[in-house]
Amino acid sequence: MPRYTKAEAREWAREHMRGTANTTIASYSSDLRTLNEQGIRHDIRRAAQLGFKGTLICSETALSLEEYEQFTGWAADEADGLLHIIFQAAFNTLEENIEAARRASAAGADYALLSYPANFYPTDEGEIYEYTKAFCDAVDLGVMLFPVPLWNFGRLHPADIAPDMLEALVKDVPNVIAIKAEGAMPLTAGLLDVHRRLSDTVVISCPLEKEVIPLMSYVPFQYSGTSNFEYYGTSMPRMFEAARDGDMDTAMDIYWSIMPARNANAAVGTYVPQTGLINRMLWKYQGWLNGMNGGPLRQPTMKASDRQMEQLRQGVRASGIADAAEPNSAFFVGRNPA
Repeated sequence: MPRYTKAEAREWAREHMRGTANTTIASYSSDLRTLNEQGIRHDIRRAAQLGFKGTLICSETALSLEEYEQFTGWAADEADGLLHIIFQAAFNTLEENIEAARRASAAGADYALLSYPANFYPTDEGEIYEYTKAFCDAVDLGVMLFPVPLWNFGRLHPADIAPDMLEALVKDVPNVIAIKAEGAMPLTAGLLDVHRRLSDTVVISCPLEKEVIPLMSYVPFQYSGTSNFEYYGTSMPRMFEAARDGDMDTAMDIYWSIMPARNANAAVGTYVPQTGLINRMLWKYQGWLNGMNGGPLRQPTMKASDRQMEQLRQGVRASGIADAAEPNSAFFVGRNPA
């Protein structure tokens, strides 16, 4: 259960949602029939070693509710207070997301990131409000809202969730604690408008490292997540903390040093706009290059080609992030095979 009541959720978030949060993708047994506990625990330890303060427990790799609860429980146990455990509300329906949130909360999740189901097609903005409020009202966790082009809400408002609606949700729903502000991306207008309107009330996150670090010269972000920051090793936690402490010279030195990896990430395109999907196989490979478990994923999954993997490998090498000497075949086995 969360360490706060709904009335205390925003105060808790303001105090504790600090630093950066990465993403943990489930590890499986070699026959893909069960979860791999040692692989999952390895990744949680590695996320803490890299300097992250939170990790998203990814729900988008063909997990049952029971498996997701187990995944969350192992992650929370291994984190042991070193990392905040973030529930990803990305299941099939509102009802399933509510049940998953309750299970994740009981297993040790600290707060939730709200997604919207692929079959959710609101015909007006009021339906987005109703779905969001219904989820928040039904769960005890604090909730991070997530305006982003992924949901196809841009047909209703160009900011993907209207700023006025975000204001209404923050006003009406006490356990809205944060906003992961990617509305209207690749423009930064959605992020900056949300920050201008609501940063005095809830935590505002920019999860794009290429944007948030330079912006911190002017905007005092306290938190950035969730994303595939593990690809950059310790770089994102270090430059974010330097920028937060006012040492922009150090932050930008790190920023420029990882440009080869940043360019490789962009060239490979782990987010595929034509499908509206994130290539979680490539995200898992990115983490593996920096010591995370790797290992096979269940179908359906997007694939990782040798061309893509080689680009990502050369990016971390050229940036001095990791030696990345192991063959690609080792990734599909994992560091802790079961």
